[in-house]
Amino acid sequence: MAITEAFANTQAVVATEHSCPRDATYDIAQPQTDDGVYQAFFDVSDMVAGDLLEIRVYEKVQAADTQRVLYLATLVGAQSIPVYVLPSLVLMNGWDITLKGTAASITVTWSIRKVA
Repeated sequence: MAITEAFANTQAVVATEHSCPRDATYDIAQPQTDDGVYQAFFDVSDMVAGDLLEIRVYEKVQAADTQRVLYLATLVGAQSIPVYVLPSLVLMNGWDITLKGTAASITVTWSIRKVA
């Protein structure tokens, strides 16, 4: 099976939830439906004391269902490990991976990798 970098970019994360795959404001009506095993990597070395970063993964249990949060990570302050990695997840029915900051802008370089 090949491993590819399905999506990658750098984002100035603010209080508005940002969809990484769409590189736009999160919109529940526009989920990803390309199935696969995905794992996301985030360079969070820009975080300092007082910063808070939320990383969410959304998915639908069945294609006709409502998209819901299935994973939430909350990072607070400067990180001793500068790269945060999500677990590998089987996604297919309507998924998204988002970033949201609740303090000052945080620059996050990220990569979503896919096993196909």
